Amino acid sequence: MMTGYLLARAGVEVAVLEKHADFNRDFRGDTIHPSTLELMHELGLLEEFLKLPHQELRELRGVMNGHVVPMADFSHLPTRCKFIAFMPQWDFLNFLAGHARKFPTFTLHLQHEVTDLLIESERVVGVRVKTPAGELIARADLVIGADGRHAMTHTRGNFELREFGVPIDVLWTRLSKRDGDPKQSLGFFQGGKLLVLLDRDDYFQVGFIIPKGAFDAVRQRGFPAFHADIVGIAPFLQDRITELDDWSKIKLLTVQINRLRHWAREGLLCIGDSAHAMSPAGGVGINLALQDAVATANLLAAKLRMGAVSLADLEQVQRRREMPVRLIQTMQVFIHRRINGRSSGRGDKLPFIGLLFRWFPILRRLPARFIGLGPRPEHIHSPTSDL
Repeated sequence: MMTGYLLARAGVEVAVLEKHADFNRDFRGDTIHPSTLELMHELGLLEEFLKLPHQELRELRGVMNGHVVPMADFSHLPTRCKFIAFMPQWDFLNFLAGHARKFPTFTLHLQHEVTDLLIESERVVGVRVKTPAGELIARADLVIGADGRHAMTHTRGNFELREFGVPIDVLWTRLSKRDGDPKQSLGFFQGGKLLVLLDRDDYFQVGFIIPKGAFDAVRQRGFPAFHADIVGIAPFLQDRITELDDWSKIKLLTVQINRLRHWAREGLLCIGDSAHAMSPAGGVGINLALQDAVATANLLAAKLRMGAVSLADLEQVQRRREMPVRLIQTMQVFIHRRINGRSSGRGDKLPFIGLLFRWFPILRRLPARFIGLGPRPEHIHSPTSDL
């Protein structure tokens, strides 16, 4: 959506194809990082954007073995918004779509599922699309695959995918809120286990880390054991844990970290999770994908106004964005070696890393920079249309 917005802003004719009838998915992330808020400012949209319902976190805290630990302080970032905004992603998407529709060269097609690529003489020249009215063909100078980790585009494009083993999956559900519940935090850590609660105003979206492939074992143990695992990490949930009384309320999210060796071929460019699936660690995936979108528009918008772009043009996007992707994925793999859903001994002792964050507040600036801005944050340099 961001790519479509920026290309249309530059006067490029662009169509965004969305499989579903709307953007409402519980599993979409909620974090709008300072780097993304800075982009909103550069586009002149920030003031209106922040009128949407959201929460602002200027400091991220974690609960380690029952101890509250400040872990990331965003107040020193060189941005206008020194906080993370928590906002349902469907609101963000609807906001971008609404502004993109103001450009005469932009169209959004809902319930349009891309089912295949059109390839002629080894060049991608368009896509096949399933719609409520039947199948249609959409031809384009460039197809941008932003269709996620299970992307049809990179599969049908015959790209080589490199997998980096991740020892976790996530169980995704919801629990009601109560007065006096803790404020938004980075998560509740207990040994090697992690529970994440996203505040949705009237309920919590709950993410519970389990070992890879362990969901069947979790179900076999039954709800009493499952409830005990969650309450053992976050005791304040004891008074509502029995709301989880049917496995249909709990969705399995299979966590992946992978990366395409090549992001492009003639006529096709993959970005975001389609090019590099991230784990949920740090909540950086959405914001990294948005950085890809900005780099894509910066590098290609002016050329696309003239027509098709070359493979060499598309490869510039990968050269620009691959370094931050590699760095963040390496860090995520390192984190998951320690936080993997397996118990590493309970105890109530604060880990040494937690003590360091308490003793030396300046250390909190490092994760704030990494999470809030990331390596190589992008800025808006794509042209605007003369229309």
